[in-house]
Amino acid sequence: MQQSNTADLDTRTDEDSAPHLTPYLETAYRSILIAVDSSDHSNRATDDAIEIGSLYQSVITASHVYAAKMHDLRFKQMEGGLPEQFKEEDELERQRDIHDSLITRGLSIITDSYLSQAEQACDKAELTFKGLSLEGKNYITLVNEANNGQYDLLVMGSLGLGAIQGSTIGTVCERVVRRSAVDTLVIKQPERSIKDGPIVAAIDGSKQSYGALITAFNLAKEWQVPLHIVSAFDPYYHYVAFNRIAGVLSDEAGKVFRFKEQEQLHEDIIDDGLAKIYQSHLEVAEQLAEEFSLAESGVKAETHLLTGKPHHAIEQYIEKINASLLIIGKIGIHCDDELDIGGNSENLLRNSSCALLLTQREFTPRVEMIAESTTSWSTQAEEAMTHIPPFVQNMARAAILRYAQAEGHTVITASIVEEATKNMCPAGMKNLDDLVDAATEAKNAKSIRKIKTPAAGAFNMQWSAEADDMLQQVSDVTLRHNTKMRAEKRALTEKSTLVEVEHILPFVINPSVKNQEQQKEKTASKCPFASMDASMDDMSSQGDEIDLPWDKNALERLKQIPEGTSRSMTKKATNAIAQQQGIKAIDLDFVEQILSIFTSGSKKVTKTLPWDDDAEATISKAPPMVQGMLAKEIEAFAKRENLSKVDLKTAEQARQKWSQEGQFHLDPNDPRNTH
Repeated sequence: MQQSNTADLDTRTDEDSAPHLTPYLETAYRSILIAVDSSDHSNRATDDAIEIGSLYQSVITASHVYAAKMHDLRFKQMEGGLPEQFKEEDELERQRDIHDSLITRGLSIITDSYLSQAEQACDKAELTFKGLSLEGKNYITLVNEANNGQYDLLVMGSLGLGAIQGSTIGTVCERVVRRSAVDTLVIKQPERSIKDGPIVAAIDGSKQSYGALITAFNLAKEWQVPLHIVSAFDPYYHYVAFNRIAGVLSDEAGKVFRFKEQEQLHEDIIDDGLAKIYQSHLEVAEQLAEEFSLAESGVKAETHLLTGKPHHAIEQYIEKINASLLIIGKIGIHCDDELDIGGNSENLLRNSSCALLLTQREFTPRVEMIAESTTSWSTQAEEAMTHIPPFVQNMARAAILRYAQAEGHTVITASIVEEATKNMCPAGMKNLDDLVDAATEAKNAKSIRKIKTPAAGAFNMQWSAEADDMLQQVSDVTLRHNTKMRAEKRALTEKSTLVEVEHILPFVINPSVKNQEQQKEKTASKCPFASMDASMDDMSSQGDEIDLPWDKNALERLKQIPEGTSRSMTKKATNAIAQQQGIKAIDLDFVEQILSIFTSGSKKVTKTLPWDDDAEATISKAPPMVQGMLAKEIEAFAKRENLSKVDLKTAEQARQKWSQEGQFHLDPNDPRNTH
């Protein structure tokens, strides 16, 4: 599904802030397909599709499928029942011709009328409209059209012209929903708009349910309606199951099975554990809502843990609050590869009283966020953590949580802390004490900034959890070792004993580059800012030139950076790094990685000279992701000029030198300025 990145969102990258949510937090339905037949449900589907389309200036395509061949076959089957006067061959042939003409022309006229009705509604909303007259088996033809890669969303009524009293969903709708490969909105209430609210999002911890939650965030925010986030589990199943088992077990079998103990185990652990798991999904949702600034945008979001058969509990909740729209993943946490729709989604499709949006987009919250909500620490584990110095506790805690999450643990014990520590320790370190000693040494060495580059293998480097995650993604063992050494060498060159994302990124950012030695040479050859051939102020005039192809989402992300110096610097650097890595086209992921490097680097910069308020104000006008880099270069310039502080004049002189020398790094001996 296409995604827009126009939301004004916080994209901080420090450990305590939101991840790069921008690519995920804007649900962009750019191309919408509607199935029309002039029924009440279909007419409401058109109106609701236009409501969504108006948010994103979508292209609306209305389609109607008619079955001329089916009518022709049916007429031939009924010929045997015609009155005697029509059984003469000449008369029969004449009737066939008349029928063919009427059916073909009549169905075409009817279809055009349906499409014209939808077109008028789109014209009124000033949305681009396309009409499709399709012939064939209704559900097959509609599915083929929906899945041809041109659409982000399919909208259709749950019932059509064949609806009767008591109908909940038509066969065409149900067949299409099962086979649709795009998000599908099913209209249940012809008399009510989906934007009336409240909206309900149901989550079960699956990627698709979190994708549904993100969609719910966007629609609730756009329409300014309340959002209810629910998670449902069945605490009664095991009780019923055990009582059934008790009825068939003999006394001897019950003793072997230790039935009473098993039953108590389920009562004490499984049922309570289920409640905690599903409550944790809601806690993650609350954190995501906070990161999305939902409350600040005026949207009230509340969470509710429901008990009972999940689909039934959700159905009851929808009716209780009179929801206008339910948003869920098409498949859930227990799906398999062959499943076309999840069991709860299938039941809600049939039985929900309000419109239903089944999404197929996926979103995965940060591992730490999920782990913090689903994982607890034993007393002994917490005690073990107190032995870790404060300055590395956050890093260690995050790594241990990740390890526990990957291994499926929900309670962290001291032994798990030890196991996780071994996994995150560099080669040569065997336990937590080794890590503490090395981390302390690294902190002390880093603080005095007098680290000399040692010979290969002279001491063990520390790795941030994020950098280590990237390293582990290199599947080939030999290549992983090679990449590890290169990243550590890059860190040491920058006088750092901690390997971070920016150190490994150049070696893994483009997995398609097979020659790692060549990749390293390209990466180290030249600083991306070295070839700036205009002043910092004048760069915006050159901002329209793009050396490499940028996809739509990457360009949208670039536009979020203030026009002028910062945007131009970002674009030039991104192009330069991409060229160094042999990348032929720039996509959103690549841009986000570059911005991550900028932000991480800027945050590490600490001012070492006094700054006048006027000089500070000049730097503060730049985006946070580049402020540190600017400050670092200006201070370096001041020190070379033997100045003891940075004032406005010094900052302006540095800017003038950027203009005169045409490069960002002003130190003439800086190796990054050489080709």
